[in-house]
Amino acid sequence: MAKSKKPENDNALPPMPDRRGMEGFMAGLFGGGRGSDPTDAAQDIMYEAWEATSRSKRITLARKALKVSPLCADAYVLLAEEEAGSVEEVLDYYQKGVAAGEEALGPDGFEEYAGRFWGFLETRPYMRARAGLAAVLWRLGQHQEAIDHYQSMLKLNPNDNQGIRYVLAGHLLARDDIKALRKLLKQHEDDGAAAWLYTRALLAFRENDPGAGKLAEEAWLAHSHVPGVLSGKQPLVASIDGYITLGGEDEAADYVDENGQAWQATPGAVAWLAEVTRKLKPRRRRN
Repeated sequence: MAKSKKPENDNALPPMPDRRGMEGFMAGLFGGGRGSDPTDAAQDIMYEAWEATSRSKRITLARKALKVSPLCADAYVLLAEEEAGSVEEVLDYYQKGVAAGEEALGPDGFEEYAGRFWGFLETRPYMRARAGLAAVLWRLGQHQEAIDHYQSMLKLNPNDNQGIRYVLAGHLLARDDIKALRKLLKQHEDDGAAAWLYTRALLAFRENDPGAGKLAEEAWLAHSHVPGVLSGKQPLVASIDGYITLGGEDEAADYVDENGQAWQATPGAVAWLAEVTRKLKPRRRRN
C-alpha cells in the first residue's frame, strides 16, 4: 500500500514516477474524448500535477484543477498531502475530497461501480480521498468512524487494490475486535502478505491455538525480517519510494509500525516468535 510523503524540499525529485500520474496514460488509452467534461479536464490537470517534480508546481496545478471543477477529489488529496499545515487542515481537505468525489460519481455511479471500484479510473480519486480521510480520523482518535470507512471501502472494492485490508486488520487488532478481525482474515485467507500471516500467528498465540507455531513458521518463510524488527535486532527500514516491497525489509518495517504495539501488548508474544523462528531456514528455490 502506498505511503504518502511530503518532500523535504521544493525541487525534490522522486526516485520513481508517482503511480497516480501514470493513470493519465491509461486515461488517454481508454478515455475516448476526455476533456469535454470539466471534471475530466480537471483530472487531466491532476495527472500532470502528480508527475510534477516540485511541490510548488504540484500545489499550483491542484489549485488550477479546482478552478476548472470543484468536484476534482484528487486535487484535495494532493493539498492534504502537500499543503496542509495541521492535522485539522488535512481532515478538512480529505472531507472536501470525499464530498467532491461522491458528487462527481453521483448515485448512478455508485450503483454501477459497486463491487468493482478502482477497476474504473473515475472511481480512484474518491477512493484515495476516502482512504486519506479514514487515516486522519484514526490519527485523531475517531477510531470507529475510521473503521467504518475502511469497511465500506472494502464493500465497494472487494479486490482491495489499495491494501485497505492491511490497515483495517491492524486497527481491529489494536481495538481487540477479534470477531471482526477473524471475519476479515477469512475473507482473504489466501493472502500471503506479512500483515496477514503474522497477524494470524499472533491471534493463534493469544488463544493458545496448537497451530500457532506452524502459522509463525509459514509467516517467517514468506517474510523473514519481521521477528528481527519486532525484537529490535533489525532496524526499521523505510520504503524509498513510498511503496512497499513484498517480502522486503520495508514491508517488515511497515507491518511493525502498524502492528508492533499489539505484539508488545501480548505477554510473551515477541519472545515466542523469536524462538519459533530462530532455527528456521529459507526454502530452497527450485531451478
